[in-house]
Amino acid sequence: MSLIGKRNIPVPAGVEISIDGQRNVTVKGAKGTLTMTHRPEVQVSHDTDAKVVSVTVPDSGKTDKSTKAYWGLTRSLIANMIEGVVKGYEKKLDIVGVGWQAQVKGQVLHLSIGFANVIEMPIPMGVNVEAKGQNITISGPDKQAVGNFASSVRMKRKPEPYNGKGIRYAGEQITRKQGKAFGA
Repeated sequence: MSLIGKRNIPVPAGVEISIDGQRNVTVKGAKGTLTMTHRPEVQVSHDTDAKVVSVTVPDSGKTDKSTKAYWGLTRSLIANMIEGVVKGYEKKLDIVGVGWQAQVKGQVLHLSIGFANVIEMPIPMGVNVEAKGQNITISGPDKQAVGNFASSVRMKRKPEPYNGKGIRYAGEQITRKQGKAFGA
């Protein structure tokens, strides 16, 4: 048995869930609408009376290792979708460097991070970005889209260990290294 997959997912008030015959699960809430196509090894059902979503596998799949993994994964993805349309997800980034900053112009994030040119990054659909000087806040209902965009922004100038310059997650600790020491 999958320890995660066998647990039911509670559906809060204000969230609509629809499951069609094509293995598509759609979750609608205050923050938006998310859709996912689940694997054929698992079955998703929605009990409107008990207000829960359950993910099951056939009895023959309960011993197969990959089927158990898909079982738990599908349950986690649906739970993340429900949490995303209710609360949303948010990542905060800090830019460390003299004169480095970020600006949002339309649907493009402009990064001035010590290169000769300004780096322009198009903002994906469903992701909201706010930039105030050296602080960037990325938010949205889709956990994967928010995390991927935050990671791609961070990869433009990863924090380096000697001076600590770069783009880092808020609260991230960078292990500092000592520079070269010249002999006496």
